[in-house]
Amino acid sequence: MRTLKIIEHVSLDGVIQNSVDGDGFPSTDWTGPYRTPAGAELMLSAHGERFDLLLGRRTYDIFAGFWPTVSGVPMADRLNAAKKYVVTHRPEDLGWGPAEGVGPDLVEGVRAIKAQEGPGLVVTGSSTLTSALLEHGLADEVVLVVYPVLVGTGKRLFAAGTPGQTLEFAGTTPTPSGVLLSTYRVAGPLKSA
Repeated sequence: MRTLKIIEHVSLDGVIQNSVDGDGFPSTDWTGPYRTPAGAELMLSAHGERFDLLLGRRTYDIFAGFWPTVSGVPMADRLNAAKKYVVTHRPEDLGWGPAEGVGPDLVEGVRAIKAQEGPGLVVTGSSTLTSALLEHGLADEVVLVVYPVLVGTGKRLFAAGTPGQTLEFAGTTPTPSGVLLSTYRVAGPLKSA
């Protein structure tokens, strides 16, 4: 069975949005000042040598408009080579491939993909997808790339109403610029005393 890893770049106040996507977001590229070669190596390691992507349609479209234009960068090479599984009602126009739609039922579609042979799945961006995957027990690991900034407004890491979850700490690695890469394993529903 394939594993599903959520990797999110997040501000200290929980914002994951990093670009304008039609809603007038004012703080584009707030991660830029913190990028370092050491951070890039950590991100490559977090993704793994081979992986497939699971993306919401909006994130897919944003990525498809950028990553195919980048060459000679290891992360771009890996993202462009990855198979993209896209949660969409328009699977017929997935030009950044290899790509295919997940199907009409997110939960059953992702379960079927996880049951296939292949590399691990990585989810990044796709804020509404992240919450649904956790709610239905489909995520195995969460990697938070936490930046030392408060963005103030924008799409949040977890949507309001996301059910409580217990995550087991697996480790943290700092970068020279103050970004923390923290890994957690999904352990199940929130436990209370």
